[in-house]
Amino acid sequence: MFHKITFWLDNARPTALPQSILPALTALFLSIHSENFVWWLAVLAVVGVAFVHLGLNLFDDYFDTKKKKQTYREEMVHTGMRARIGKTPYLTSGKATEKQLFWVSCVFCGIAVLIGAVILWFRGVNIAYLAAITAVIGIQYSAPPLRLSYHGLGEFVICIIFGCLNMIGVGFAACGAFSKELLLLSLPVGLLVMNIVYIHSILDFFPDKEVGKRTLAVLLNNQRTMLILLFFVIFVPFLTIISGILLKICGIKYLFLFLLLPMAITLFKMMVDFVKSPEKKFTPKFWLGPFNQWKAIQKYNLEWFMIRWLTARNLISFFCLIIIILQFFK
Repeated sequence: MFHKITFWLDNARPTALPQSILPALTALFLSIHSENFVWWLAVLAVVGVAFVHLGLNLFDDYFDTKKKKQTYREEMVHTGMRARIGKTPYLTSGKATEKQLFWVSCVFCGIAVLIGAVILWFRGVNIAYLAAITAVIGIQYSAPPLRLSYHGLGEFVICIIFGCLNMIGVGFAACGAFSKELLLLSLPVGLLVMNIVYIHSILDFFPDKEVGKRTLAVLLNNQRTMLILLFFVIFVPFLTIISGILLKICGIKYLFLFLLLPMAITLFKMMVDFVKSPEKKFTPKFWLGPFNQWKAIQKYNLEWFMIRWLTARNLISFFCLIIIILQFFK
């Protein structure tokens, strides 16, 4: 039994959890000064977010598998295309069936529903509305009839679910109210979560286009246009902070987030260089954050991808961590 649990947890891609858990924790700490703040409801909401994320990851695998053969990326690698390996080896190897995948996905999401029911009991119907919107958009990421990720809208879904709705939901569970500060900060956090996926789609533009995968980059179908949109995705979060301070929605302390501006500029420059000179190599700098297992990354010749993807991940991670730390200072 324990082996089965760890098997499915591993295949639900828990390494991606920081993309949802950090925004959820950010919302939790943004709510701690509310007089109606309840710790155990806040923590329960964060746990619910984790199960939603894992469940949606598995549902994405399920509907992707139903839609098309999952060996296509290995085939692209074999033809010399710079693509990453397939994401469902546990299915292609026969270790699990599609039917098992479907029911395990339901179990993960079912646990999240039970957690939501507890929060609903204490916080009222608004949490149900947020959960329903999240469920519909999340399932339709790759499920019929909408299949949003197949129409170049997957990146926006990530922004809405794991950034905005995530933070708003956890904040409401924590204190039973919506704050202007949290609502404003959910936008830059959502954009920087989206940034991770969007950068992925730019890096995999050619192999995705070759196999007919309709990412946002493929939808734009122009590398200059991709970079223009990327500029807004990376730098609008900082503009939002300035706007929030000028409108007195959030405090001047949030200017500390501008310590991350050099990282954001470097990331954008690396993406511009990728479009102009994809073979150009970069050495990780300590101020860009952690780059775990870099020797292994070099061994598999994935530096071109991972230095950009990990920098995008570190940017949102540090952005959330700074917001969290600032909550201890009035």
